[in-house]
Amino acid sequence: MGDILTQIQDELDMLLNQMQASFAYIRNRAPPTPIPNQPTLSSMQEFEAQNAAALNPSAAPPAPPPPPPREEFLKDIAELSRDMVLKEQQLEVLVASLPGLDKSEAEQVARMKELERELEGLEGERLRAVEEKEALLRRVEGKIVKAGKMGS
Repeated sequence: MGDILTQIQDELDMLLNQMQASFAYIRNRAPPTPIPNQPTLSSMQEFEAQNAAALNPSAAPPAPPPPPPREEFLKDIAELSRDMVLKEQQLEVLVASLPGLDKSEAEQVARMKELERELEGLEGERLRAVEEKEALLRRVEGKIVKAGKMGS
């Protein structure tokens, strides 16, 4: 289950990165849309370049690339959207593979208690095995010491 959770976290990180990159692309490359009875505004990237030039006229900021043609921009948006939908579907598949989604909360609690009892039983076995190991170790050490005294 830990592996699935790690995969979900990785996929979610990738989805968020895709979303951020898509929004940045839209913000920087979207052609301005004229509003009726309003003056035409520049794109956000052009606006920021104008503001930077006004604040620091001595430094010539790099000119922003021209906005892509509307058809190309819409094609790019469709591709970015498909990529995000695909990533989201991959996340859904991973989430659906998590154990316990088809069980009620009461069933999950009962299963956890059952596993806890099983773990306690295994811990008891482990403690008995450790005690047996220590007893055997003392016995072997005693025989080694006894053999050493006989050889001296």
